[in-house]
Amino acid sequence: MMSQTSLESKLEALQCHFTWDLGEPSRSKLSRLRYQLEDIGTEEGNSWLGHIYNLRGYVQYKLGFTQDAQSLFNKAAEAFCQTRRADSDEGPWLVVNYGNLAWLHHHLGEQAESQAYLSKVDALMNKYPSPSQDELHPEIYAEKAWTLMKLGADITLATDYFQRAIRMQPDMVEWKTSHVLLLAKAAGNFNTRLEGDVLERIRIAKEEDPENLYLAVHYLEQNAKTMEKERVEDEARELTEKILRNPVSSYSGLKALLWIYIRHVSVDEAIDLAEEALKHHPDVRYLKRCVALCYRVKIYFGEDGSRDQSMIDRAISLHEEVISLYPRSFIMKKIDLANICAKSNHSLDKAEQIYQELLWRDLDPADKQLVYNRYANHKHFALRDSCRSAQYHMKAAEIPIQSFYRQNSITILEQIRNRNWHQMRREVEEFLENLPEPEM
Repeated sequence: MMSQTSLESKLEALQCHFTWDLGEPSRSKLSRLRYQLEDIGTEEGNSWLGHIYNLRGYVQYKLGFTQDAQSLFNKAAEAFCQTRRADSDEGPWLVVNYGNLAWLHHHLGEQAESQAYLSKVDALMNKYPSPSQDELHPEIYAEKAWTLMKLGADITLATDYFQRAIRMQPDMVEWKTSHVLLLAKAAGNFNTRLEGDVLERIRIAKEEDPENLYLAVHYLEQNAKTMEKERVEDEARELTEKILRNPVSSYSGLKALLWIYIRHVSVDEAIDLAEEALKHHPDVRYLKRCVALCYRVKIYFGEDGSRDQSMIDRAISLHEEVISLYPRSFIMKKIDLANICAKSNHSLDKAEQIYQELLWRDLDPADKQLVYNRYANHKHFALRDSCRSAQYHMKAAEIPIQSFYRQNSITILEQIRNRNWHQMRREVEEFLENLPEPEM
């Protein structure tokens, strides 16, 4: 039995989720990530299944569910054996997984088991050394890149890790696909036209990975901006047939396809498509989210005459169900529900009640900032209360966390400052002069 100091030294040297600098995400962010990973699904053939289970296990550990974490780490090992289709049950793809198990057993006080996994890592590293002494094994780079991508952490670093992995092992198609999707994310979201170089990389990746419908949908989304409407509709419907035949998953491309319908075909057809998918899989919560999204867009941005009370009632019912299915990731969904209620003929009081419940909750500062910003907008647009709206925008802005919501509130406050007639102008002007710098 090695000494405690020696054990901890070896644990610190491992390449795994417990040693990577993944930051300290809030509990609400971890819960959202947990649901996102669960919604990817566990169907056979998903080449990232082992990585998904590994990250799910780590998230569950951070949330305090150690038993779940161990079960998920064990499932990761099984998934790698399936997806790699190796002659041996072991390979370099298990280095991160064994490292996670070594750390988990250490935290549980099970030092003998921890040492056993340390020995397994040593054996794998000796049997499958990195092609270069100065670099990690490509399997480790790929998993590290994928993990950073899912956490929305350092995109530049994740891109670099993918490049290193692909350079050393260029035959891994799924690495190339994830790499180009990450490049697209780094270049700008899918609402904006990408530069030619990135778009060409997506086209090449699509040719190399023709079964990846998630990638195909994003490629269509980019090209739709310059295509004739009829051709967009034809290609969207062709992808629709393929996606509906595949297992349900957030990786299926359905949500991105719905956005194509919303932006380039019609919101009503997007609703019909989402409802059809849900009819075939009525118990899948991810599909309920997709249907709720379509109704929300219709209600938020449709013409007043195009939304009737029955549609709003359907949207309210769906959002209430989605909230119950994602109980630890409720804030944005409750805000969406409140904003839909504000459009209803008989639910404005319910909208206020939902916001008041959120305002009184003990939330993380970032979540509190989000609620203040959205409530300020609700006060202005739904209740025409410009003064109370300004007060809540100030509450959002004074939380020194850089975010879209803080910047939105500051922008609105600057507009108020420039309006001589506004009752809050002087108060807002003084507030902006003394506004603290945000945390980076």
